[in-house]
Formats: sequence, structure tokens, C-alpha cells
Amino acid sequence: MKIIVAVTAASGAIYARLIVEELLRCDCVERIALIYSDTARAVVAAEGVTLPESERITVYDNSDMFGSPASGSARWDAMVVAPSSVGTVGRVAAGVSQTLIERAADVMLKERRRLIFVVRETPLSLIHLRNMTTLTEAGAVILPASPSFYSQPRDIEQLCRTVVERVVAMLGIDAPHYEWGKE
Repeated sequence: MKIIVAVTAASGAIYARLIVEELLRCDCVERIALIYSDTARAVVAAEGVTLPESERITVYDNSDMFGSPASGSARWDAMVVAPSSVGTVGRVAAGVSQTLIERAADVMLKERRRLIFVVRETPLSLIHLRNMTTLTEAGAVILPASPSFYSQPRDIEQLCRTVVERVVAMLGIDAPHYEWGKE
């Protein structure tokens, strides 16, 4: 599989790090395109997060409209925006494609490929909810960064992994995860 991971300026860079780490553990993931929004790198640094590096990861500049994630013919299998700002959600819902992140998301929608937004915002306004509804109706998945507590996570990282496990499953990747009722 070829997966695009977009990181926007919403708080929650730990989600991006954990998703990329999990994707690198999966043999079925052959390539990862990593795209940071213009402010995302500053937020990632402010939160003290470092994303992994690997020969399987290609970092694209968000202004690179000639990067392969901008084209449906490049055949990226899926895309996850994590963390996703509601600004990114709104621009994609409106069909605005002024950056590589927005264009790649637009490509996922038009090609009917998996697109997941890990929204990290609260509270949500009616405008945010309507934009998420628009994306859902267009085929995207809105997966709020709402961790679960069933597995009794012992620290922040384990708590965040409960969201990451859901993201990886929604990408169609079979990876180890917590299952309700199984000990």
C-alpha cells in the first residue's frame, strides 16, 4: 500500500508520529508520503514531537503541486490527515485545492479512495459540523481524536494509540489492536 499522511497545524502531533510509526511496522505499507502544512512543523516542534524517518517515507513540500500525491494517476491508496485542523476540513469540503494537502485530499475524493480526517478541535461550531457532513457525504471518514478508555491506558501515548489503532484499521490494514472482550 501507498499511504499519504498529512500533518496540519492542529494540536496533537503525537497522533501523526504514532500513525507513521505504526505504518512503518506494517509490511503491506511500501511507501508513505508525508506532507506538513505551512504551520504544522512549528506546532510539531512546540509539542516536542519528532516524526520518524525512513527510506519508505518521502516528505513533500505543501506547495509542491507537482508532487505525486497531487495526481490520481500516482495511485496512492489512502490518505490520513492527522491531526486535522477544521480549517483544512473546511477548505477540502469547499473544493479548495491551493496546497498539496488540499489537492491530495481532493484526489482521494474524486478517485473514491479512503480519506480520513483525524479532527482535533473542540468545541465544534455548526460550520465545522456542516463541513464534516459534506466530507462524509463525499466519501471521507471523520475520525475525531477521541481516545477510548476500555483498554485502561496507563499513559498519554497508550491513550493516543487507541485512536491510532482505529485509524490504521480504517485504512484497511490488519495490525495488532485492542479488541473489546478479548484479554
